[in-house]
Amino acid sequence: LALFGVAGCEDKGLAIGVSAPLSGDIAALGQSTRNAVLLAQEEINAKGGIRIGDKLEKITFIIEDDENRPESTATVFQKLINQDRVVAIIGSQSSKCSNAGAPIAESAGIPQLSPWSTNPNVTRGRKYVFRSCFIDPFQGKEVAKFARDTMKARTAAVLYDVASDYNKGIAEVFRDEFARAGGRIVGFETYNTNDKDFSAQLCKIKGANPDILFLPNYFNEVPLQIQQARKLGLTCKVIGSDSWDNPELIKLGGREMEGTYFTNHYSPDVDRPASREFIAKYRKKFNAPVDAAAALTYDSVYILVQAIE
Repeated sequence: LALFGVAGCEDKGLAIGVSAPLSGDIAALGQSTRNAVLLAQEEINAKGGIRIGDKLEKITFIIEDDENRPESTATVFQKLINQDRVVAIIGSQSSKCSNAGAPIAESAGIPQLSPWSTNPNVTRGRKYVFRSCFIDPFQGKEVAKFARDTMKARTAAVLYDVASDYNKGIAEVFRDEFARAGGRIVGFETYNTNDKDFSAQLCKIKGANPDILFLPNYFNEVPLQIQQARKLGLTCKVIGSDSWDNPELIKLGGREMEGTYFTNHYSPDVDRPASREFIAKYRKKFNAPVDAAAALTYDSVYILVQAIE
């Protein structure tokens, strides 16, 4: 509380940093992050700000672009902490970027709260690093259970980005949980970030004839992977993870996305008054649908505000 009070003396009010992928391969998710932060900032300041003791302090979010690159994230965290003197940081979104920022926040004693980073290593062994989402061991177990119990899959194949902490982590959890549930993994193929041709891996998977193909990859990659799979004659069902959740998925994938499933933190059909109010405000202000990144970022802001107060 003393830390927050000192930083609040600056002219810009209480400064909180945000590290988000405003450009790069998942920039659409960065826009959702920015939107949620700005909506929350507007609401909080309209009520006078954050109450610290007997006074109200206006809040300012300093939003920086980490480009969804670990090296850029490290630079952003250093700037926010050492130059902007923020009292806390929200972000980043991808696990690989949060993992790059976490040691810096931990060393400085600055609280970091990631909305969307599900890899357990982000927070493991750290006092100042937190998340507002589920973790991959939980998600992987649930999607494996869904594949076995609901989709009745006996065999499964996996294609994932081996260079990404998130993709690799959830792929390995699914592999182990699916086998533990009595299924058999018949393909476990990898690629590297920014690859565009998956035909070699998908040909191997087709030869194994799985009941299900699990793609724990980002929304900008999955449509191309599914399109290539279908062109090669792979007819199995396809399932994914929370990284699918962005409106760009349907724009890029079109009809190829019909009949697919993915796990998620959030549903627009959630029947809670506070959730319905947030969804309505967001849609009205930004003329855009709400994805999980927006919902989790909005939650992160209010979790942080409550912690400060």
